[in-house]
Amino acid sequence: MTTQTKAHDRLTAEERHELPDAAFGIPETREFPLVDAEHVRAAEAYFRYAPDDRKAALAQRILAKAAEYGVNVQSHVIRSWAGEKP
Repeated sequence: MTTQTKAHDRLTAEERHELPDAAFGIPETREFPLVDAEHVRAAEAYFRYAPDDRKAALAQRILAKAAEYGVNVQSHVIRSWAGEKP
């Protein structure tokens, strides 16, 4: 008998499909899921790959979800895109 293990930061296609658009950092394209602390950290790590025209809204969503999940976002770039002053 084998046991399948699932990485905590990965969603299955079915899990991803079941999420509402609002669960994503970029709801229009359903990119950057922000469903838990691990995904918030992943969104922070991959933020540079987001389209420039979506970065401000994505940064705000990352910071909002980070606060909800107790994640300390270190990125000055994300904070800057979100409109925070240094």
